[in-house]
Amino acid sequence: MEKAKIFFVKDITSQNLLKLYEALGKPLTGKIAVKLHSGEAGNQNYLRPEFVKPLVEELNGTVVECNTAYDGERNTTNKHVKLMEAHGWSRHFRVDIMDAEGPDMELAIPQGKRIKKNFVGRNLKNYHSMLVLSHFKGHPMGGYGGALKQLSIGCASSYGKAYIHGAGDPEKLWSAEQNSFLESMADSASSVVTYFDGRIAYISVMCNLSVDCDCCSVAEEPCMKDIGILAGMDPVALDQACLDLIYRSKDPGRDHFLERVESRNGVHTIEAAAELGFGTREYELIELN
Repeated sequence: MEKAKIFFVKDITSQNLLKLYEALGKPLTGKIAVKLHSGEAGNQNYLRPEFVKPLVEELNGTVVECNTAYDGERNTTNKHVKLMEAHGWSRHFRVDIMDAEGPDMELAIPQGKRIKKNFVGRNLKNYHSMLVLSHFKGHPMGGYGGALKQLSIGCASSYGKAYIHGAGDPEKLWSAEQNSFLESMADSASSVVTYFDGRIAYISVMCNLSVDCDCCSVAEEPCMKDIGILAGMDPVALDQACLDLIYRSKDPGRDHFLERVESRNGVHTIEAAAELGFGTREYELIELN
């Protein structure tokens, strides 16, 4: 597999989001889902709707989310809808809680390492293309959260999230063996990539670099300075590039961030995804002015 092209800008602006999307040279078509993180109530680090608005409007996209599998303000459709309003998503965009109604859409994963099926919000079927717009940061369980997590946990229904976390056993939501969970994330991510069959693009914003996810109602404050925005057509290469920028950083908070990643063996999600063959860890980083 040849090296993936990953585009990079240091200045984190709405205009640069547009510039990076255009640099990909493969415009998304049809009805476009924009998968992002709506942010748990109380979280201070999630990407704000005003920041992403120019890009979402350029795509005429619909902001899509799915309900969570844990207690909070996003684990039922009614609560999630209210949070989308409170955080401003509904004021600016069309919003779709894709698993608001069942039954879930089931995607087969015949080559899966740990799971052979993925349960996603049934409304995924309504979209021709998808932009995965991620906030790259740490994560309490996955070590880090980026494009692969948005594809897997992010697109999964509430039940599907528990299924992935439990490596096929929803009852083991919080107790599955760690690498089994990480490999299940890679498996489920592969099914969404296969479903869209090339009609999917990825942008990751490396800002508010906390060790905690946007799913945390009380997240630790960012420990590193912002790094920039990256974009590509390969989610494996994109996550690898983001992680490499952390490793190369001389920021005093780098070691604290990496302790979270390494203590959860976060890179294994990237390793497992590359082994599944829907992306490569080899990339060319192209910095734009």
